[in-house]
Amino acid sequence: MSSVSTAATTATTEAVEYTAEVFIDGRFEAPAAPWRPVLDKAAGRAFARYGDASAVQVERAVAAARRAQPAWADTDANTRCEVLRDFAAQLQQRHDELITLIVRETGGTAEKAEEELGQSVNQLLNSATQLTENAGSILPPYKPGKMSLSRAVPLGVIGLIVPWNYPMSLAMRALAPGLAYGNAVVLKPAELTPIAGGQVLAEAARAAGVPDGVFAVLPGDGPTTGAALSQHPGLDLIHFTGSYEVGAAIRGHGARTGTPVITELGGDNAFVVLDDADVDQAASCAVWTALWYQGQTCISAGRHIVQRSIADAFTEAIVERVRKLRVGDPLRDEVDLGPVITAGQLARFHEGLVLPSVRAGARVAVGGEYDGLFYRPTVLTEVTPDMPIFQEETFGPVLPVTVVDTEDQALELANRHRTLMNSVFTGDPLRGYAFAERMHSNEVHVNDGYARHGGEGQLAGFTRRQWIGLQTSPVSYPAWAVGA
Repeated sequence: MSSVSTAATTATTEAVEYTAEVFIDGRFEAPAAPWRPVLDKAAGRAFARYGDASAVQVERAVAAARRAQPAWADTDANTRCEVLRDFAAQLQQRHDELITLIVRETGGTAEKAEEELGQSVNQLLNSATQLTENAGSILPPYKPGKMSLSRAVPLGVIGLIVPWNYPMSLAMRALAPGLAYGNAVVLKPAELTPIAGGQVLAEAARAAGVPDGVFAVLPGDGPTTGAALSQHPGLDLIHFTGSYEVGAAIRGHGARTGTPVITELGGDNAFVVLDDADVDQAASCAVWTALWYQGQTCISAGRHIVQRSIADAFTEAIVERVRKLRVGDPLRDEVDLGPVITAGQLARFHEGLVLPSVRAGARVAVGGEYDGLFYRPTVLTEVTPDMPIFQEETFGPVLPVTVVDTEDQALELANRHRTLMNSVFTGDPLRGYAFAERMHSNEVHVNDGYARHGGEGQLAGFTRRQWIGLQTSPVSYPAWAVGA
């Protein structure tokens, strides 16, 4: 692993194809810190560079956003709609380039890159449409001649911190509706993916006519740039997607300062297979939800809890599928899985979770080996609830199987850990629905997996409500109030 992790320690001039600059008030500038390399994750070579934005640059970006946001909020909805549609068009025009870029920067397959770019474009188009559909509500009058209005008002300045696994689409999930509803957005992309997650978005936004200051991009690491942004007193909302530990720290700061915080954090998600499930369907979905993008998503299925009567058939089915998967460079080879994002991430789940679990009695049915960052997809059987691979989010291409006797045992184990999204498979949809009702996760899929973001809820997430009472007819006040 060390040979891959140290393949590039500096970004040479000859190697640089992209530069992630600091974007403040409509202009690009160099970061305050020295340049760092951005690796082609499969090739292990630097192809881009970025530098940490300083606390001073964070301050300037937030100040520019506060100056620019009121005029953007006052811009009519049709104009904002046109800007967002042009933003989407700017990305679409660079389709082939961006697909290659996302593959290189994230280590995902072309299929994953197409999904990410498509989600980003659709999020912009959906937000552009939604901003013209609803600006508030007319409420029932509480007295004669009084009109009551509930108006959606922009929050102000949003601080947005996104992870490396879906850098463009996870940024756009907040950026598109945030801009649509009249907010300014200050974005810190992940240091592993600052081009697709930051530089490209800044270029497209500027070309689309997003006003100077309304959108800023601050590349950098968490302790330097991320901390300065998340703790800035000039933010009206902090939107963070990432690890539970960092998210908890940001929420704690928000609680102390009164700054609203929206987080989407990881979880040890459960994939439950009940004894009447269609084994082939469940196995196919299990492999997909556990191994898509090398298992490096916050909604990946991490714990597979299976009733004993079908456990052997289910395990055989997933092992058969996993054996056929091809691992390699997704840009240069025909593969199903690419590299793990970093050597540190590989060591975290392999040395920290897989090997200790094997020593505790888990059995490697297939996989468990790697070459550099290319980790063979792995199925572990005989996994018990006390093993590390069951107790922690894996965030790697590992599919652990735990066998239980009863449905109640499956439910208890599924609910034992914090989760983001769970699945349950059964031949009876009503049984699945009843099981889902008892799961603690905010999102549960019956006979399916994975999620879709967006919708009408975005209006509530990126605006606040202002009540206006409009008196339309004369009012009689008490005699003492009118001087009688």
